[in-house]
Amino acid sequence: MIMPDSGPLNLYSTYSEHFPSPDSVLLETDTGERFTYGDAERESARVANFLHGLGLHKGDRVSVQVEKSPQGLWLFLGTLRAGMVFHPLNTAYTQEELQFFLTDACSSLLVCDTANEVQLRTLCGVVGTPHLYTLGAQGAGTLSQALKPRSTDFAAVDTVASDIAALVYSSGTTGTPKGIMLSHGNLVANASTLVDYWGFTQDDCLLHALPIFHVHGLFVAIGCALMSGCRMRWLSRYAVREVLESLPQSTVMMGVPTYYTRLLAEPAFGAQMCAGMRLFISGSAPLLPDTFSAFEARSGHTILERYGMTETGMNTSNPLKGERRAGTVGFPLPGVDVRICAEDGAPCASGAVGDLQVRGDNVFVGYWNLPGKTAEDFTPDGFFITGDQASVDGTGYISIVGRSKDMVISGGLNIYPREIELLINSIPGIDESAVIGIPDADFGEALVAVVVREEGEAVVSSEEVIEALRERIAGFKVPKTVQIVEELPRNAMGKVQKAELRALYS
Repeated sequence: MIMPDSGPLNLYSTYSEHFPSPDSVLLETDTGERFTYGDAERESARVANFLHGLGLHKGDRVSVQVEKSPQGLWLFLGTLRAGMVFHPLNTAYTQEELQFFLTDACSSLLVCDTANEVQLRTLCGVVGTPHLYTLGAQGAGTLSQALKPRSTDFAAVDTVASDIAALVYSSGTTGTPKGIMLSHGNLVANASTLVDYWGFTQDDCLLHALPIFHVHGLFVAIGCALMSGCRMRWLSRYAVREVLESLPQSTVMMGVPTYYTRLLAEPAFGAQMCAGMRLFISGSAPLLPDTFSAFEARSGHTILERYGMTETGMNTSNPLKGERRAGTVGFPLPGVDVRICAEDGAPCASGAVGDLQVRGDNVFVGYWNLPGKTAEDFTPDGFFITGDQASVDGTGYISIVGRSKDMVISGGLNIYPREIELLINSIPGIDESAVIGIPDADFGEALVAVVVREEGEAVVSSEEVIEALRERIAGFKVPKTVQIVEELPRNAMGKVQKAELRALYS
């Protein structure tokens, strides 16, 4: 789906139009450092000049696997400013995973943590990534050294709405990750809508405890801050103690449901420390109604739950002013068309469950180098088929009731079982496997692998399966438990019945 172009549009330039005075504070870190909007302007210009000095061009992919830091934010902004494509990578990804991403994206530059330089330099040689620089959690590294002599002036490269600003990978039901192309127009449309819908102003202070390799922390949270010119309380990671200390200085917090369940587990958490807060927002995974109610009783605040995807940014939201209903994700955002369809494509009646489809300027332009898959996931009239199952009640509140694409969401991170099943099935001694998500009080869902061993082969233990996976995939994808069984339950057509497995192991 390619959006029409109506003149120059660069995400960084749009952000900067909303920047307050250069000496206004942009972010305060958990170590007491302060950075201004002027710092963002100067340091992102250094990055843009550096990238062009390397000989990179508009549209080249800049792959980034670093810990969260202000310097990482400058790298993101400078890449946008230079007209290049920002490619964020989860810090938990292994070398095997990185090899695929760098190869598929044809990355021109990899910026990695200083601790990983040696092994990733070798990997860059294997996959043909010509440039590698390092950036540590405290801002040191070869990238920082290379930026020092660069000019702090840079005119943003002219881009248009359909030009790609970011390439974000999401695994699929086939087990092969897909590159999701998010354009400057997509990200501008979503951020500007959210700023208005959630009431962001320069007077806000956003408590930012999310990672910035993920759409939630990078485009939603940071986008709302930059598009409104507000401050951020910048935590390097989510830690309950630091969050409790930061709440009195903040006005808005965004988080995954796990963030809120962990706050509720702290006896010190209560209404007094939330006195200056105006809004708590939850997303990236379903918020349990019990958590919704308990948080309201404890804090005096009603969590605003919304719904989005990597491919679309935010699609729906409970209202800023009005009833926020537990178990729902509210209404379609302005500019977003939402419909719920039966299998034959006909609209579903109120209360009926069907396939959720969305259309709007927020919806991605397509999958990287996969035109067939792009065509498959869009309807002839331009709606994206999300793969989520939903219903809408008589008053217009939408509820997400399931996922037809077999995805598990654990701690706000998307996990596709097929990717893990393929790896388990390749372990000597394993015949077949099924990976499922079961309810978990802390993470929302926890992974369980149900495994059938090959007859006559050496016995493979649950621990050996887990250890083999830890060597090949990010830790958040490794199942919490492995169950060894004689056979997997199947229907008359031979399809594994995962619903039966979920019922059994829940």
